[in-house]
Amino acid sequence: MWFVYFLLLTNNEIYVGSSNNVARRLIEHNNKLVVSTAKFLPAKLLSYICVPTKSKAIQLEKYFKSGSGKSILKKRIIDVNFFVKDGLPSEAYAVKA
Repeated sequence: MWFVYFLLLTNNEIYVGSSNNVARRLIEHNNKLVVSTAKFLPAKLLSYICVPTKSKAIQLEKYFKSGSGKSILKKRIIDVNFFVKDGLPSEAYAVKA
């Protein structure tokens, strides 16, 4: 199984990635092993989507990084405002139902 995962960074941006091991990948992000997120740590896992293949995960990751994908992510999947308190990620998180 593969996953598309969503992280909230300290700059209030949502990072979208894919992996076959979300827990390991989150540790890599928070240990500054990923250049694109290293300056905005700690990263918080917001949610993830399970897909059957790596190719589907990459396809879905690319979609959520596109303009329309970001819009759907913020409007329909993840309520970013719920996560942010005083400009920093809160401990709580929610996925829109």
